[in-house]
Amino acid sequence: MTEDGRRADIERIIAPLTENMPKAGDFGFDAIRRLGNPMPMLVHNEGQERLELWLEPFGQDYWLEPGEAVHVTSYGTWSDHPFETVHEPGRLTVWATSWFATVTDREGNEFPPGRRDTTP
Repeated sequence: MTEDGRRADIERIIAPLTENMPKAGDFGFDAIRRLGNPMPMLVHNEGQERLELWLEPFGQDYWLEPGEAVHVTSYGTWSDHPFETVHEPGRLTVWATSWFATVTDREGNEFPPGRRDTTP
């Protein structure tokens, strides 16, 4: 790949951050939602084991119990498509190409990152 080709790839990835960041002001839940243009994707753990949902580009981890579902929602603008996903054993990585996304439960409440104690 040429230097110009590499630079074009970098610009394509960075362009949504450059456009969205001044409008958001910060990476907080409410600031992200104010960007508008929501594009939700349902993630449902239909397996028998706890599933890690890894949200990029900032490396936030969320843990879904069997049967649990959340919405990952991209906000703002993006180039070409709002998400890229990669499935690995025990983990689903979601890259929000807008750089701004939230994770909510089915009722629209912020879903907490990190492992949760689910023992009774």
